Amino acid sequence: MRVDARRNREHLLTTARAVIAEQGPEASLNEIARQAGVGPGTLYRHFPTRQALLAAVFQDRVETLCARADDLLTHTSPDEALDLWSRDVLAHALTDGGMSTSMTRDPAEPGFDCHAAMRSAATGLLSRAQREGRTRRDVDVEDFFQLVTGVALAASELPGGLERADHLLAVTLAGLRDRDRGGTAGWRSGADG
Repeated sequence: MRVDARRNREHLLTTARAVIAEQGPEASLNEIARQAGVGPGTLYRHFPTRQALLAAVFQDRVETLCARADDLLTHTSPDEALDLWSRDVLAHALTDGGMSTSMTRDPAEPGFDCHAAMRSAATGLLSRAQREGRTRRDVDVEDFFQLVTGVALAASELPGGLERADHLLAVTLAGLRDRDRGGTAGWRSGADG
């Protein structure tokens, strides 16, 4: 792809990401092209179908989340890194709008596995927090995603939107803390009342 074509594609993707975040996955493709300052033909040359555009936006969001996890691994404390990334994952889940289904059916790039990428990013953050005694050792990556997704689903059904979701996530993250900093003591059923 030529440099100018790549630049156009990236600009369209950035614009689509913003419009879809605001209007949902059914946003008008013509409106996306208009806001990007290009004709519909340019949009369709890069993304021939709505499905292709949604898959590209979703993949871009996943790649951004994974890059953020890598950055947090080296720049913050283990528990703060996990907390911050959990909030990013929650925001992603709340604005998904069914795009993950599109990505699973028709990935933007053949061979890109969004689930594997997210699992890898979460594993790095969770393992670091567990190694340093900051997070329960009996929690795995599947638990982590089920908890964050559960908060997103619960918050979507309740008034209060993102503020309510953030509160529920804070309560959930507090439950992930390793109270005795030594592992699993105190977490057995009925222990500590």
